[in-house]
Amino acid sequence: MLSTRVPDLRSLELLLVIARTGSLGASATELGISQQAASSRLRTMEGLVGEPLVARSKRGSELTPTGELLAQWAGRVIEAAEQMDAGIAALRVDRRAHLKVAASLTIAEHMLPGWLVALRAHQVQRGLQPTEITMTATNTDRVVGLVEAGEVDLGFVEGPEAPSGLRRRRVGTDRLVVVVGAGHPWALQSRRRVSAAKLAWTPLVVREAGSGTRTVLERALAAYDTPPPVLELSSTAAVRSAVAAGAGPAALGAHAVRDDLATGRLVAIDVPDLDLTRVLHAVWRDGPHPPEGPARDLVALAVRQAR
Repeated sequence: MLSTRVPDLRSLELLLVIARTGSLGASATELGISQQAASSRLRTMEGLVGEPLVARSKRGSELTPTGELLAQWAGRVIEAAEQMDAGIAALRVDRRAHLKVAASLTIAEHMLPGWLVALRAHQVQRGLQPTEITMTATNTDRVVGLVEAGEVDLGFVEGPEAPSGLRRRRVGTDRLVVVVGAGHPWALQSRRRVSAAKLAWTPLVVREAGSGTRTVLERALAAYDTPPPVLELSSTAAVRSAVAAGAGPAALGAHAVRDDLATGRLVAIDVPDLDLTRVLHAVWRDGPHPPEGPARDLVALAVRQAR
């Protein structure tokens, strides 16, 4: 560990400017500080070193032999600090220029596009260069894995609860809707309603294991002995098509089936004694807040729009 005798970078910078200008007052002006503050920094450095560093006269200020030696060391330190400063600035520019996002399928297909459009409009309004976005649409488990591995900057997931091990912020809520094809017996009932038990005992069309939709449904029906699914499919679009073709009922996100319900391709079935609410979360790897820049802006916009 460094000892307490090492001056801070601002003080070393002051020493180098004094060496160049030969004036404490001119150095203070160049660094944008008062002469009193410059004198205070110089006294602190001299206290750490244990010897005078600057000799003052009517002609100005010049470094003592000890001051010249310290200035030689300080030059190398400040040069390294400037390289680090430039590197950090480049990292910050890259972070704002590029953003990698992964989202579960329902969010990726029905919510995230609107959020990204709002982000771009927000950046243009502020005079910023729009961020280049790379988006991966996959199931919730895979989103979590991508965020944990650092392969994406930000994830959006759905499920009964947020994944452990990641930082998170609740974006909003969604609910699953039980749907059947237009020719299914449940659709032909006048009330279009079934009990949770009847749903649980019916072979369903489901998403693959690891999807947020599947997890919510399984948690909701955990009290029942359920039969194997009639079909297990890896996309929401495939589940919708299978249900419309008469394969069996399914539970899908309300956003995903909105158009199918409006056209009559699918029919919603009420299950009054079953809670199919799911929570939408933004997730990231480090820090109490989303990564600074477009990731943090995107989460804030998502929260506002979800309300």
